Amino acid sequence: MAVGRLGPDAARELAASATLTEALRALANTRYRKVRETEAEAEAAAAGRAVSAALLWQLRVLAGWQPRAGVAALRRLAAGFEIANTRDHLRALAGEPRPAPYRLGALATAWPRLARTSDARGVRAVLTASPWGEPGGESAAAVLTGMRLSAAAGVVADLPQAARWAAGDTALLLARESYLLDRPPTGRAAGYAGRILGRSAVQAVSYDDFRARLPSAARWALKDIGRPADLWRAEARWWAAVERDGLEMLHKADFGVTPVVGAVAVLSADAWRLRAALLAAAHEGRAREAFDDLLE
Repeated sequence: MAVGRLGPDAARELAASATLTEALRALANTRYRKVRETEAEAEAAAAGRAVSAALLWQLRVLAGWQPRAGVAALRRLAAGFEIANTRDHLRALAGEPRPAPYRLGALATAWPRLARTSDARGVRAVLTASPWGEPGGESAAAVLTGMRLSAAAGVVADLPQAARWAAGDTALLLARESYLLDRPPTGRAAGYAGRILGRSAVQAVSYDDFRARLPSAARWALKDIGRPADLWRAEARWWAAVERDGLEMLHKADFGVTPVVGAVAVLSADAWRLRAALLAAAHEGRAREAFDDLLE
């Protein structure tokens, strides 16, 4: 499955396409060929969601080949799809339009119950009674941040192969929420963050203080990122590290979950890069320089 990824060179070519329609046509002979179904709309958001759906399908196929431990690992690593479904569900409850939910199958944790809720209080109650745990609030921001931190804590606890990624991602999330958006996590969500980064980092009073207090397992994600406005560069570097580590895992002879974790990392990074390339193409080449910066 990893051999079929597009890779950075093909992504650069797509990003240089004159239009999004042209970029979508170039996917005809790739594993992302179904993404072309969005060509009629030629909308970057729809194309990006189609890429994510293609990734989810690959993960579900991979889960079908796994024993119980492998499925559990995949469910941990695919938690972002259930978070996305919950985000869209909360928007729908607020009267906004929403796309069809991602079809999670065996990778779902609490989604069937979440989908039946009729208000934010119900969403919070279902999460609290599930492995996700209490999110720390009922607002969409609180729920989604709480879910992301819960997912990261689960990866750190159960998947040592991916613990470094989860710690780095948590550092990025807290930096963005606390010092860019001014909405630091509270309650149980802050507890999840403290479990990963330490209470000292979570209680930092400034961005510089936060960076200084991070444990080594997470500090790398914010290295040389001197201000919150540049966190997008840190995210791109995080994805590069995940892909690099994933490729290394795939080259190891291991009958455990390590190659599975590596495959998820490589496939996920490839999908992230493709979404960025399609977004660049949608701007008709004007975002090509920014896309190249992402891959530095």
